[in-house]
Amino acid sequence: MQYQVAPGLYAVGSPAPDSPVLVSANYKLSFDRLRSCLSGLDAWIMVVDTNGVNVWCSAGKGTFCADEVVRRIEAVRLPEVVSSRKLILPQLAAAGVAAHEVGKRSGFHAVFGPVRAEDVRAFLAAGMQATPEMREVRFPMGDRLAVIPVELVQAAAKVVLVAACFFLLAGLGRDGYSASRAMDAGLFSAALFLLVCLASLTLAPLLLPWLPGRAFAIKGTWLGIGLLVAVTGYKWPLPGAFENWFTFGAWCLILPAVASFAAINFTGCTTFTSVSGARREVRVAVPIQAVLAGLGIVLWLVGRFV
Repeated sequence: MQYQVAPGLYAVGSPAPDSPVLVSANYKLSFDRLRSCLSGLDAWIMVVDTNGVNVWCSAGKGTFCADEVVRRIEAVRLPEVVSSRKLILPQLAAAGVAAHEVGKRSGFHAVFGPVRAEDVRAFLAAGMQATPEMREVRFPMGDRLAVIPVELVQAAAKVVLVAACFFLLAGLGRDGYSASRAMDAGLFSAALFLLVCLASLTLAPLLLPWLPGRAFAIKGTWLGIGLLVAVTGYKWPLPGAFENWFTFGAWCLILPAVASFAAINFTGCTTFTSVSGARREVRVAVPIQAVLAGLGIVLWLVGRFV
């Protein structure tokens, strides 16, 4: 979480005073991607302080903003270095940067460049004119696949801890604690929880365009219901199935709640939502998810003693 570069003014190639000035966040991956796409060109990169957060997220959070851009212009003494009075900002910074404010306060005209760094070279060659394709934000299957490992790594420790709790608590019963019961019901409960988490964190982004509903919480709920139906269909014919109705009712609540929560995590890394929409969805959905999961856990615990 400290993957950042120092804010400041950087040279690519051998820039002159009239070379273009591009603005970037100080998330190192954003900076490196832009720099690599400028290979062979002479340009300046002014890196603003976004606390190590990427362009789009920092613009939404308000750290990539007009105040910071103006502050950085003054800090690097940009008017003394360049003769041009144009700044090229990434298009995804538009959510946080008021271009007219930058111009009014610094004298630099802010121009929004393309969405993707790889289009910057063509953008500059066209006289800073962006084509419709350069303005379009795409989120194809490859991009959706790329966000899965991040979510899996971030969730791994918590998911394993909760699964271990299911395994250990499954040994409880009216006759005390039974290791054999933990090995039987506990392994199934832990495996089912791991399954719903793994499936939700992988299938939610992959199936994102096709899952019903606009809200991510709703998309995740449908995914959880689908997993519940699949598990029930597999488990129901087997002896013992879900132990009792309390346990079955518990998983009917836990699986959709967990899948819904997993899906809502992707609101910050997709093009399917907005800052205000994501905030509103989190305010409404997370308490409901917590209540359903809490009731499910209570039912599951009750099922240990009936």
